[in-house]
Amino acid sequence: MTDRYCVVGQPIGHSKSPQIHAAFATQTQQNIDYQAIEAPLEGFVTTMQAFFAQGGHGANVTVPFKQQAYDWVDTLTERARRAGAVNTLVKQSDGTLLGDNTDGAGLVTDLLHHHVELRDKRIMVVGAGGAARGVLLPLLEQEPASLMIVNRTEQKAQQLAAAFGEAGPITSHAVDSPMAAPVDVIINATSASLHQSYPPLPQGAIGPATTVYDMVYQAGSTTSNQWAQRQGAGRCLDGLGMLVEQAAESFAIWRGCRPQTERVREQLREALNQ
Repeated sequence: MTDRYCVVGQPIGHSKSPQIHAAFATQTQQNIDYQAIEAPLEGFVTTMQAFFAQGGHGANVTVPFKQQAYDWVDTLTERARRAGAVNTLVKQSDGTLLGDNTDGAGLVTDLLHHHVELRDKRIMVVGAGGAARGVLLPLLEQEPASLMIVNRTEQKAQQLAAAFGEAGPITSHAVDSPMAAPVDVIINATSASLHQSYPPLPQGAIGPATTVYDMVYQAGSTTSNQWAQRQGAGRCLDGLGMLVEQAAESFAIWRGCRPQTERVREQLREALNQ
């Protein structure tokens, strides 16, 4: 019997999730059907109720429904609760729905895949929205020396840092306050590259040993990463690997086996650059 899964969003035509999960299923010999579903902006809950009533086993949730999913599920994992958003739905044996968030795990796995050291390093996260919030706990679990949040609106950065204060050495830093020394890793959790722009950074944040990671991915280098390279960043990475790794985390939750991601990464990169 084929188990049904989906990704739901608005719009959803651009999603690479069906391709990724089809590759995972083939590799692991799992009998699943994974489709993309476009839900009306006001119809997320009714769309998902119908999907699960028709035998759905699990789902991925993308923009703009992650907060609605968070409010709708019966129970939350700790990382989803802290993220304030859900990107993975799991139908449990008793029929209830569990909400999880695999974005942060996907980011950390991708960074480690690229041999970016996080333990005892100085990390800067740029942005204070949902994308930033979703990765803070997994980053702090890597035991960095410090994690600072930078945002155009400093108050939002302060509030976010306060919300995670007991989880590790996290602070906020003003955009207009120069850095005494460059940081080791910068995570761009803004959508600046989608608007051909770059994120706000304090003067002196980037140095020749700094790795800059843009959660956005594009053919070639993202706009923000191009800018970071001009500022002297030692290394720039984009978020394509994060997309694959958060999907692998979801797949492992659903199916109990973790797929290999290297070939899928290569295939997506080749298609993106064609």
